[in-house]
Amino acid sequence: MAKTVFYSFHYDNDSWRVQQVSNMGVVEGQPIMDSQEWEAVKQQGDTAIQEWIDEQMSDKKAVVVLIGSETADRSWVQYEIAKAWDAKKPLVGIRINGLADSSGTTDSAGANPFSNVALKGGGTVADYVPVHTPSGSTSQAVYADIKANITSWVDGAYARS
Repeated sequence: MAKTVFYSFHYDNDSWRVQQVSNMGVVEGQPIMDSQEWEAVKQQGDTAIQEWIDEQMSDKKAVVVLIGSETADRSWVQYEIAKAWDAKKPLVGIRINGLADSSGTTDSAGANPFSNVALKGGGTVADYVPVHTPSGSTSQAVYADIKANITSWVDGAYARS
């Protein structure tokens, strides 16, 4: 199995899609909380969310941002990208909008979330981190492409020294 990863994503919009990626069993990620667990953490406030993220990310070898239609605008995704960048953890993005959700529908592609994280010397994280768009015109084909390539995408994630 490939290195362990932290999955960064927009929970409300993409948890079903993320669960599909997690259940592939190709890379090992943090446990994906169910909606009740996530709500329990959210109710404790921003500090609790930040502590959960920090704890889950601390022992992971890479951060995989699973990109849906609204991922780029999520403040916690931006926090996770910045934290990974500062910790020099390898980063990679994978578009998951082509995977079907619980009602069987796919979504539109979202903006690149790495573009929203500015660097101190100028530019953004998007100048360095790749975003992979799986091929396929059906959810099944997109799923198969992610499953076939996620290990190499994670292994090729951008890592600063």
